[in-house]
Amino acid sequence: MPPPPRPPRGARGRRTVEPPAPKPVKPKRPRRKLRIRPFRVLAILVVLLLVGTVAGTIYFDSKLTRIDALAAYEGRIADTPGTNWLLVGTDAREGLTPAQQKALATGGDLGGARTDTIMLVHIPRSGDATVVSIPRDLSVSIPGQGEHKINAAYFLGSTSGAGDAGGAQLLSQTVETATGIRIDHYAEIGFGGFAAMVDALGGIEMCPKYPINDPKAGIRLKAGCQELDGAQALGYVRTRATPNADLDRVVHQREFMSALMKDATSPTTLLNPFALWGLSNAVVDALNVDTDTHLWDLARLAWAMSSGTVTTTTPTAGSEWTNDGDSLAWGKNTTEFFGLLAADRPIPDRLLSGTPGTG
Repeated sequence: MPPPPRPPRGARGRRTVEPPAPKPVKPKRPRRKLRIRPFRVLAILVVLLLVGTVAGTIYFDSKLTRIDALAAYEGRIADTPGTNWLLVGTDAREGLTPAQQKALATGGDLGGARTDTIMLVHIPRSGDATVVSIPRDLSVSIPGQGEHKINAAYFLGSTSGAGDAGGAQLLSQTVETATGIRIDHYAEIGFGGFAAMVDALGGIEMCPKYPINDPKAGIRLKAGCQELDGAQALGYVRTRATPNADLDRVVHQREFMSALMKDATSPTTLLNPFALWGLSNAVVDALNVDTDTHLWDLARLAWAMSSGTVTTTTPTAGSEWTNDGDSLAWGKNTTEFFGLLAADRPIPDRLLSGTPGTG
């Protein structure tokens, strides 16, 4: 039997070390592709939009200037159907510098604000809203003051020591007492705020039927459709330098209000956060509202006035001479007209006219 093989030289006495077994290699997990779920993204955007809208609404609502315009008084009429707004434009120059007064052609401070525009907006339970211009020269009984032109109510109330609230209160009470319509909301704007709202929208398109040149109102307009800035729009709704003077004036005011509301509720404004923010700022800076009116009430008003509306001037019994000079007399047609509005009933065509009535 042959002897066992000898180990190689130098290896005698050494231990043979086995190499470690290789670790098992784990298979690589395939990378997950990022999947964009459009509906989830859309849902997130909607939530962010809603949160931003709610937060913005609460913020701007808190900035509204509220006055006690619809104060209780003895014998105040009960609630009437529908929703009724009293919209008032005053010649208040509060907050305007002399340079701004010159730019807006408002003239100097007359001492006590007066109503430049009085509108009643009736939003029925169903159907189109009715926008009524109440002529400043309409002769009415002002509580505690006797017979006067209706635009004297605000001035007499504001100079009684109660400030703007006193003017708004006496005017609202006068309108309610004369018309038999309960006012649910009150909104008031002065010269400066009016112009700022127009400029926030980037101007308003108006279509004068004839050229208007009125240095007192600070405007020189050609006939036909054109874009008006804040100062021009203010002049347009104030001017009497037209063939029918005050009668054209109230028509211009209603046309302007409709155009303003349409622009304010248009997709171009509502879907543009910068435009909407600028308009909201202008609105809250411009308006005085009653204590129970909120931003969402103003939005409902704008929506109602931006769609189909019935627009008219209050029918009257024509001109009469009073202690206040040439005035418009309250007639049977006036009583019938406001009685139908108070009952939330349609107004017949014979009572809808742009010209003070036929008595």
